[in-house]
Amino acid sequence: MKKTNLLKMAFLTLPLVLASCSSKKKVVEETKPVVVNTEQSNFLTKVQENAQTTKFITSKVKFSVEVGAQNITLTGNLRMKRDDVIRLQLMAFGFVEAARLEFTKDYVLIMDRINKQYLKAPYISVDFLRNSGINFNTLQSLFWGELFQPNRTTLTKEDYQKFTTNIDGGEDVVITLEDNKLDYSWLANQKTGLIKMTNILYKDRINGNAQLNWDYAGFATLENTSKQFPNDMKVTLTTPKKEVKLGIKLNYIGQESEWETRTEISNKYREVTIDEILQRFMAL
Repeated sequence: MKKTNLLKMAFLTLPLVLASCSSKKKVVEETKPVVVNTEQSNFLTKVQENAQTTKFITSKVKFSVEVGAQNITLTGNLRMKRDDVIRLQLMAFGFVEAARLEFTKDYVLIMDRINKQYLKAPYISVDFLRNSGINFNTLQSLFWGELFQPNRTTLTKEDYQKFTTNIDGGEDVVITLEDNKLDYSWLANQKTGLIKMTNILYKDRINGNAQLNWDYAGFATLENTSKQFPNDMKVTLTTPKKEVKLGIKLNYIGQESEWETRTEISNKYREVTIDEILQRFMAL
């Protein structure tokens, strides 16, 4: 595969995976729902207490993409501002920005720096985001390794009653949530409450199920905080036709705040549709 096609694959794959959170992978064994008791409630509180309190997280990134026999590794930068923006910049040859992915509360921005093209759209205008209840808060929870519920900004005590846990004395605890055709599962360490894995299953009897698995590892305490953050994330998207694997390795994690949180689009860029981007991806 030519270098240019590999670069296209790299920046087109991540938005497809994120947007397709409506259709993902169930790797945790299904558990029979049980009534939430005090022990379960206390554990869910422990998990939620691991949520970050820092406003900014920034890091150098090693980003890998594997689709079938093809794979590519790029470097880049991850910049996140809590409750505001997630930005991933991917570099070609170590110094040229090839792509930029920017997620805010209001829109998704995907920029192809090489071909000077971009997509900018509100979540509600993208069918697979709207139908699955995926919004900025869901994406933020995935990147930050936290519990979430579809279409919810914050979780209340009433929201916690919707989760199911299966505390059985083992090392890890499964947390589940069902929402129509979507099944959500988290795997958390019983002692620390840290989330080790998130997965989402979309059930479709006609077209086949699709699944997402997001693994977290390499936890380290953030500077000036008592909170731990995963340095190593592995994302696997499985559909009836294709499996895509992403690796996101963080290095030199900091909390820089002096950066522009919104990208201005030059008039030299041509706007494309989501259909064009997906067609290009499927043609790889």
